[in-house]
Amino acid sequence: MNEEVQMFLDEAKERMEKAISHLDHVLGKLRAGKASPNLLDDVKVEYYGSLTPLSQVSTVSTPDGQTIRVQPWEKNMLGEIQKAIMNANLGFNPSNNGEAVIISVPPLTEERRKDLTKQVKSEGEDAKVSIRNARRDANEEFKKLKKEGVSEDEEKRAQDLVQELTAKYNKVVDERLVVKEKEIMTV
Repeated sequence: MNEEVQMFLDEAKERMEKAISHLDHVLGKLRAGKASPNLLDDVKVEYYGSLTPLSQVSTVSTPDGQTIRVQPWEKNMLGEIQKAIMNANLGFNPSNNGEAVIISVPPLTEERRKDLTKQVKSEGEDAKVSIRNARRDANEEFKKLKKEGVSEDEEKRAQDLVQELTAKYNKVVDERLVVKEKEIMTV
């Protein structure tokens, strides 16, 4: 196979993998009615004058399915951590027991579960659009290469390969959505 064709195939595959990893990141932050340290991934704490990710100043754990425990490495950070969680607008009301910040994760209502399912489907469609865009861009590059002298057979073979990649990654998106929807709808 032509070196340039392989390069564009690899680039398309890389973009499709990035779409999947972005989807995983977004789905990990969606609350499915149970406590998860991922829910606090985007919380930043004021630490010696700079905003620092919560995971770099404390240990975040889930002692049970309804509780998140944030154990700071320095006790004087308790108030800052509590304030940062409240300011993150996650819908949590953290409490401070003098040792750690405790967050009770309330169970989801049926209406909220349905809203989250819609959001999951929307995120899945965004991932599929990114995958299709990678396919489109690769196919455009293959057409340019054909004008530059790549054989028609090789262009067709490359388009078939990028279509196989598209189908494979769309299937991965569908599988991830089914798992997340089931997780959200399970009471």
